[in-house]
Amino acid sequence: MTADPADDTRTRILRAALDLFAEHGYQRTSLRQIGERLRLTKTAILYHFPAKEHLLAALIEPLLADLEKLLDAAQGQPTDQARWTVLEGWVDVMLAHRRPLGMLFHDIALVGRGDTYHRLMVIAMRANDLIAGPDAGRRERVRAVQAVAACSDPIVFFTDVSDEVLRADMLDGVRRLLTTAATDAADPPNADAAGAAVRPAAAALAHASRPDAAPGGGTAARRRRPGRPPALGREQVEAARRMHEAGTHSVDAIATALGVSRATVYRHLTAP
Repeated sequence: MTADPADDTRTRILRAALDLFAEHGYQRTSLRQIGERLRLTKTAILYHFPAKEHLLAALIEPLLADLEKLLDAAQGQPTDQARWTVLEGWVDVMLAHRRPLGMLFHDIALVGRGDTYHRLMVIAMRANDLIAGPDAGRRERVRAVQAVAACSDPIVFFTDVSDEVLRADMLDGVRRLLTTAATDAADPPNADAAGAAVRPAAAALAHASRPDAAPGGGTAARRRRPGRPPALGREQVEAARRMHEAGTHSVDAIATALGVSRATVYRHLTAP
């Protein structure tokens, strides 16, 4: 079966356009230059592609179609399986279309032309939903967006790295990202919870650090001598350490609450 000459010419035009777009950028490449490379007239180019924008759409179409096919395949799968179907498939699709992606990176404003931007946004939102899973909260959705970026951006930054090596590195990175997210979900470093735990101690520290505060809560008969940092009681030291370990207060904040110098706080934080 012989190839259709029209299809062969169309393929040659697309190949030459991609080469020139990669070399000079979309904006600086004219239809005349594409024709000259192929020894075709501009009229012959316009017969297949009525405008330069149609060349761009045709070059990006296989990428968009492959991504849509990937998302369709993952749509009915259980959450965890769908997540990794999308992530691994996303990397494979990106690697299969490295050259068009490089062109888009150098002329990123092009995605705003025609329906391309709308399709890309729909694809991205579908991918984010599948990776985050149903009923995902804000943090999970943020991680999903980060995961898609981890499976896309290295493609255009590491053009000298082989597909096999880059694929392994990208999937390792996204697994680490999502493993950390799962660990955080199981034992979250919740600032609100940590703050609630140390808030009573902080209030006690603030009261105890007042010059006129007495151990029983009343006014001390004697004020401490100016310039001399007060000694910290055992409970105050333990509370200060909890605040520091929780990450809710800096050393300066703890020193301010206690009315002591930073050196005093450091001495108690580093003491065995």
